[in-house]
Amino acid sequence: MENYKPVIGTPVKQLDTPCLLLDLDRLEYNFKVMADTYRDTPVKLRAHMKNVKSPLLAYMQMRTGGTVGGVCCAKVAEAEVMVEGGINDILIPNQVVTKDKIARLCALAKRTSITVCFDSTQNLRDLSAGAVAAGVTLGVAIEVNTSMNRAGIRGVEEGVALAKLARKLPGISFKGVMSHQSIGGMPDNETRVLEGRRYIQMCLDVKSAVEKAGIPVELVSTGETWTYDTAAKMPGVTEVEGGTYALMSTFMDYMDDFKYAGLLLGTVISTPRPGVAIGDTGMRALGAMCTYPEAWPAMDNVPGVVVAELLEEQAVLKSKGPMPLRVGDKYLVRLGQQDLTVNRYDHYIGVRKGTVEAVWDIPARGCHN
Repeated sequence: MENYKPVIGTPVKQLDTPCLLLDLDRLEYNFKVMADTYRDTPVKLRAHMKNVKSPLLAYMQMRTGGTVGGVCCAKVAEAEVMVEGGINDILIPNQVVTKDKIARLCALAKRTSITVCFDSTQNLRDLSAGAVAAGVTLGVAIEVNTSMNRAGIRGVEEGVALAKLARKLPGISFKGVMSHQSIGGMPDNETRVLEGRRYIQMCLDVKSAVEKAGIPVELVSTGETWTYDTAAKMPGVTEVEGGTYALMSTFMDYMDDFKYAGLLLGTVISTPRPGVAIGDTGMRALGAMCTYPEAWPAMDNVPGVVVAELLEEQAVLKSKGPMPLRVGDKYLVRLGQQDLTVNRYDHYIGVRKGTVEAVWDIPARGCHN
């Protein structure tokens, strides 16, 4: 979105819209939940930057506590931004396979600690060749498929074979294993915990097999926001890759441990008929059409009103009774899929008690490669 930067002290009601807000009280609450969870456990948080795309927010969580002192990044480009921001411990929980990206990865390894995930012998050999050519050592971890059915090894034996190869190749330091899990719908707490334990155990099984083969495993990076508490209680897990918790998204509404800190501010531009208002928070403002029903945006501060339809530039808001919103009124929308929305904006507008307190750049927005 346009490079809109309000003056500190501006009342929220005077902000131009649509714009991306950070409720600072809620954000600090979420950071504290994570810090308290991991403060006295061997498991620590490795915050995922694909969600917030900001070294500053990473440092805020680090200062609050409970972290490994580093982050994870979905892309090499995100990692480059984090290194520029002074982060010195980065995990890329994806495969980096092309020659140019491996070269960029190795350039980062000259400046910071880098670990990247892999799931094939060819990728591992290419990483080794790139590291040797650059004169660096790359940390590597095996990605284990659990529930995503995307990348990742499908069997324990495959993991052992890859670990053995990693130990032999020059320029490579074998660190351990990694997995990421998803769960559909709005599970109750018992289902959430049971499914989380089942998926994470699949990653731990690979760890155990690799160790039985005589290869040390120092890293078990697994878990996410919906298993943040489950993973903390599973022996063998070393870190959790939580990301959604910071801003929250409606597809994770069942996780009431956290508050909606990332919000889209909109303005009502029309009230064409009873029970209907038109706002300026359409698909362009949100970043994309919602990718699944659970990720539909929701109103934050107007009881009884729902986001009924999304158009390219507008949102259709409906109420069961009389519409409380009038033309010119401001309203807040909870994000359906936060990383898509955050990627649309140059700045977070940090607000507290109805007033702008901070305006922070989002330097990793648009980092697609």
